[in-house]
Amino acid sequence: MASGTRRGRADMSGDDSAASPSGRSGRGPERPVDRRTAGSRWGRLLGDGLLQGGVHGSPVIRLFVRWVRRPLLPVMRLWRRNIQLKIVVTTLLMSLGVVLLLGFVVIGQVRNGLLDAKVKASQSQATGGFAVAKQKADEAASVTRDDGTTADGEASTSVIQWMSDLVESLSSGGQGAFDVVTLPAGHDSGGGRGPRASGQVIATASVPEDLRERINTNPTAAQSYTRIIYDSGADSQPGLVIGKQVNDPNGDPYQLYYLFPLTQEEKSLSLVKGTLTTAGLFVVVLLGAIAWLVVRQVVTPVRMAAGIAERLSAGRLQERMKVTGEDDIARLGEAFNKMAQNLQLKINQLEDLSRMQRRFVSDVSHELRTPLTTVRMAADVIHEAREDFDPVTARSAELLADQLDRFESLLADLLEISRFDAGAAALEAEPIDLREVVRRVVTGAEPLAERKGTRIKVVGDQQPVVAETDARRVERILRNLVVNAVEHGEGKDVVVRLAAAGGAVAVAVRDYGVGLKPGEATRVFSRFWRADPARARTTGGTGLGLSIALEDARLHGGWLQAWGEPGGGSQFRLTLPRTADEPLRGSPIPLEPRDSRRNRGSDDTGPPRGGGDGEKRATVPVQQPGPDGAARAAGNPFAPRPAAKTAPTADPTALPGNG
Repeated sequence: MASGTRRGRADMSGDDSAASPSGRSGRGPERPVDRRTAGSRWGRLLGDGLLQGGVHGSPVIRLFVRWVRRPLLPVMRLWRRNIQLKIVVTTLLMSLGVVLLLGFVVIGQVRNGLLDAKVKASQSQATGGFAVAKQKADEAASVTRDDGTTADGEASTSVIQWMSDLVESLSSGGQGAFDVVTLPAGHDSGGGRGPRASGQVIATASVPEDLRERINTNPTAAQSYTRIIYDSGADSQPGLVIGKQVNDPNGDPYQLYYLFPLTQEEKSLSLVKGTLTTAGLFVVVLLGAIAWLVVRQVVTPVRMAAGIAERLSAGRLQERMKVTGEDDIARLGEAFNKMAQNLQLKINQLEDLSRMQRRFVSDVSHELRTPLTTVRMAADVIHEAREDFDPVTARSAELLADQLDRFESLLADLLEISRFDAGAAALEAEPIDLREVVRRVVTGAEPLAERKGTRIKVVGDQQPVVAETDARRVERILRNLVVNAVEHGEGKDVVVRLAAAGGAVAVAVRDYGVGLKPGEATRVFSRFWRADPARARTTGGTGLGLSIALEDARLHGGWLQAWGEPGGGSQFRLTLPRTADEPLRGSPIPLEPRDSRRNRGSDDTGPPRGGGDGEKRATVPVQQPGPDGAARAAGNPFAPRPAAKTAPTADPTALPGNG
């Protein structure tokens, strides 16, 4: 009965977890979202259904992932950057895996050994007990053969007493080592004979039902592992039960069981587990420390080499590694030092050569100015008197004057480049309106544009575009850009766009000519570089214009950037800060124009000449006719526009970045 009570308490379990709260089984109709809250965070949550019982999950999941990843980012960053940590952690994990594997194998072997020894000893003890029980039954049957049962089948007092004496006799030799239990054969009480057990063992609860069924089916000895349960309230213990069906003095069968506790074996196994765990942890920690020391000897020179390489890249060419010993690391240090020494030697040679070249260019440029001045004076005299010469001599005088102009321009560019190389270029910044600079540049480029059949359009000059700049240098930059656009525009329109926003102003020059190939947008600012060396140069350029323009932009703390596509034209953008020494955070004009092929999604190379659809496809806003429309249509790009019809001078989408 006590066994049934204990088992009933052990099997009690509630099923409250299966119950679901009321009111959440379904989802009600969608609530309309107020337009006043639709744009707020609360409104977005309502619109996503996150507060209406639905679990859309994506914002919540992203927030959860971000919350989980945030504390892990420093660890991940350290893991990616520290090779010593990687090797030590990998060694620890592999060592832990090996120790765990060996521990499982050793514990399994120890467990099997202990159980095998216990089973053999228990089988020997149980076999002797079964023989003693049979012998006692035979002796009792020979003495009281006719007193076993009564006529109505009830168990006699002598057999019941004999059974109790048998249990006490068999268990007397194993105090604490084993217990003896007798159970009636089958499912009845065997004529009133109930279960008997030595000590405080609960007989029916300690013997498994499947073992009883096996013994009922096959009377030979059988064994099984079980939990020995006591009626004194003590904790149950693991044990081995061995049973067999034997006969009492009356010849009636009953089941005799020996219960052997495995407490000692369990303690021994726990001791082995604790010892192996302690030894394993010690071995893992020791291997980790050894790995850290070994890796440190290898990583330290590598880190030193990395630090010295960084200092070398920063210009400290005298840095060298400290070499000790003759091992592989020492040879690496020697090779690194030789490489650094050779690099320093080559760099010093190149610096000396570059310094000599700059000095040569500067000296030659200065020295040539004196004879060039004399030649210029003589050429001017000849050029003024060319009307008195014959046609051939007059033409020669004109060619002489033109080539002298080009020669002077080349010398001026060389002198300017030498000033930039020497760091002697100075900025004379003052507040100027870039519209005035653009007007002068466009006016100066009009003769070339007329010869090329090109129209120069100015966009964004409705409002002042004021910045602290050096007017001479900015005009030189824009002159180079506009002249190059006209030269390479293949007779198509050239658009000059001005814009100002935030702390930056920008001027972009857009043409629809041959364009730039991939990779040429950065090389175009190199000295004496030409995209097509076979292309004829009609404007007498020196090949230094864009290089000087780039240096002028850098001197202002600004950007000069290029974009182009083959056959789709190009755009050069100059971005300057409004005030001197103000850092740029973005440009009011995007570097890639809106009428590029990628933005338009077509293969057009630009707006065709003339009006109509070609003008509509261009990104330059078409000006509406107004009071000054006739003046602008007549070719004056600087005629004032009505204030009510002006377009914004900035592209707000380009402000966050530099395009």
